[in-house]
Amino acid sequence: MTVRFGRDKRKKKRVGLLGGSFNPAHEGHRHVSLQARRLLGLNEVWWLVSPLNPFKKAEDMAGYETRLQNARFAARSPHIVVSDFERAHGTRYSIDTIRDLLKTYPDIDFVWLAGADILPEFHRWRRWREIMSLLPLAVCARKNYAVKALHCKAARVYRRFRLPQKRAKAVFKARPPCWVFLNIRKNPASSTAIRQKTLKSVEKKNG
Repeated sequence: MTVRFGRDKRKKKRVGLLGGSFNPAHEGHRHVSLQARRLLGLNEVWWLVSPLNPFKKAEDMAGYETRLQNARFAARSPHIVVSDFERAHGTRYSIDTIRDLLKTYPDIDFVWLAGADILPEFHRWRRWREIMSLLPLAVCARKNYAVKALHCKAARVYRRFRLPQKRAKAVFKARPPCWVFLNIRKNPASSTAIRQKTLKSVEKKNG
């Protein structure tokens, strides 16, 4: 392990960033957020509701205001903040959002939260190595994705910079790149399953 540690930053507010379409937001998002908050010692988790995910089609998305309001309803916690930062700043890609967040909130320590299903695709993100150089990454376990995530390209490239879970809170003392895999209790909820269930209900009602 070659994680480099700098000064102690305990006095700064600690915020986890969970980006996504939230199409729709659900109990799984809430579960991951609260588990990550506990394991990382976060003050808050911010849900960054994306106007348009670069990897998804616009026609598959509910309207932005609908997704934003649903996310606020699903959060149900004073420690989860639903944010329209990406719409307000006109950012589409995570790297641009992160750079703007760091400029806007220099007194906050951020960590990027991602589900284990995201990590195998992470190397396809725009300037993904730059993301790793700007802030720590916390990968949250998801059912059936752990093995694939831990053997994907991003995990291999940055294997020397991974902290053990028992030292998860140390990501805020480390100098990026730094990441940790959080083997949290699984939650089966997913946006895809919820959309499919809703579609089937509508088809049954209309059929």
